[in-house]
Amino acid sequence: MPGSDYLRWLLGRAFALALAVSAAITATAGSTSFPDRPIRIIVGFSAGGGTDVIARILAQKLSETLNQSVIVENRTGASGLIAAEAVAKAAPDGYTLMMGSQTTLAVAPTLYGKSALDPARDFAGIAMAGISPLVLVVHPSSPARSVEDVIAMAKATPGAINFGSGGVGTTPHMAAELFSLLAGIRMTHVAYRGEAPAINDLLGGQIALMFPNLSAVMGNVQAGALRALAVTSSTRLPATPDIPTIAETAIPEFEAATWFALVAPAGTTPDVRARLNAEVRSALAQDDVKRRFAQLGMSHQNSTPENLDAYVKAEIAKWTRVIKEADIHAAE
Repeated sequence: MPGSDYLRWLLGRAFALALAVSAAITATAGSTSFPDRPIRIIVGFSAGGGTDVIARILAQKLSETLNQSVIVENRTGASGLIAAEAVAKAAPDGYTLMMGSQTTLAVAPTLYGKSALDPARDFAGIAMAGISPLVLVVHPSSPARSVEDVIAMAKATPGAINFGSGGVGTTPHMAAELFSLLAGIRMTHVAYRGEAPAINDLLGGQIALMFPNLSAVMGNVQAGALRALAVTSSTRLPATPDIPTIAETAIPEFEAATWFALVAPAGTTPDVRARLNAEVRSALAQDDVKRRFAQLGMSHQNSTPENLDAYVKAEIAKWTRVIKEADIHAAE
C-alpha cells in the first residue's frame, strides 16, 4: 500500500475510532446524569386526596435525593383516565410519571368502555408506593357482629342490605362487590359523591354497612360510633390486631385494598426505571415517611419494576372479572 494512501487510511481509522469512543462516552454520561431537568408526577385526582398526598410525600423526598425539582401536577377527570391517557402518550424518558391507583389502573379502563387505555400495555412500573386496607363496618345498632352474620342476613333477604361507597368504581364499591360475589349474596349499592358523605349516612343509620378505607373511619371505630367486623387485607394489621380479616373468618380467598403505584410511559428504559425504583424505595424506608404513612393508615411494600408490572396485570384481571360478573356500569 503506498505511503500516502496508507496514511489516509490510518487517519480515517483513527477518526472512526475517536467517534465511536465519543459516542460511548456520551451515552454513558447520558445514562448516569439522569435526571438533568425537573420531573413531573401527574395525579388524576384533586389536591388533598389520597393519591395526591402520596405523590407529594414522594415528590419532596425525590427532589432531595435526585437534586432536581419533582413537581406534582393535578389533572382531574374520569377516575384518573384523563391524566393516565396524557402520561401514556408522553415521552418515555423518565421525566413524566404518574401516581396511579387501583381505580385508575385496574378498574376505570374496563368500567369506562370508551377508553382506549390499556395500563398493562401503556405503562411501565416504577414502584409500589402505598397500600391502604379497607374495613367492613356497620352501625352499632346493627344485629351483625361478624362477617358470617352479614352473609346470613343477606342470604335471608337478598337485596335488602344496602351499602354505601364514594362512587361507582371506587375501591370501597369494588370491595363490596367482590365480597358479594365470593359470598354468593346480593346487596344494594348506594353511590355517594365521595366517601365522607357515605360515612356520615352510615353514622346516621341511613345505610347498613360500608367498606371504607380504614384511615377514614378509625376514629369512629375507636369511639364506638361504628363497629368494625373485619379488615380486607390478607393478614391482620399491626395497628388493629384485634380486628380479624375477612379471609380468616368467612372467605379464605378474599383480599382488597386501595393501592398507589408510580408508573412511567411504556418504553422507559430499564436503567431509568431501576434508578427511580431505588430512589422511591429509599424514600419509603425513611422514618419520617413511615410515620406519615402510619398517620394515614397506610403501609408500603418494596417492589421491583417487574413485580409491579405483574401485580397490575393481576389486579386488572381480578377487577375486570368483578365488573363483568356483577354487571357494573359507570355512572352516566
